[in-house]
Amino acid sequence: MKICFPIAKDNGLESKVYGHFGSAPAFIIADSETGTVSLLDNADLQHVHGACNPAIALAGKSIDAVVVGGIGAGAISKLNSLRTKVYQSKGGTVKDNLEAFNKGALNELVAASCSTGHDHDHGHGHSCGHH
Repeated sequence: MKICFPIAKDNGLESKVYGHFGSAPAFIIADSETGTVSLLDNADLQHVHGACNPAIALAGKSIDAVVVGGIGAGAISKLNSLRTKVYQSKGGTVKDNLEAFNKGALNELVAASCSTGHDHDHGHGHSCGHH
């Protein structure tokens, strides 16, 4: 399974998970089956706020899951349409979150439960960790 983590600075598995998917300078792609890790620049970094296109950001790479601190409902819908699930990070490093993911300890985010705004959650139970 290929899992994507947005990051600000590449420190491999010790990289801190970035607070928001669309504005992350880069992504680390970890393959849970082979243990390989690769770096991918965000190809959609200059998008208009709220108009993130994950397919462009990930340069067309096939990703099974994204683990992120914050993400908009539209980006979740687009990722889900690409058969990519989105999970809320627990903060910390890629390594910490990869271990939590492998244990099934991360919560999946779905567009229906997310706010379309970045400041409140419309009473749907939780926000999507926007920073």
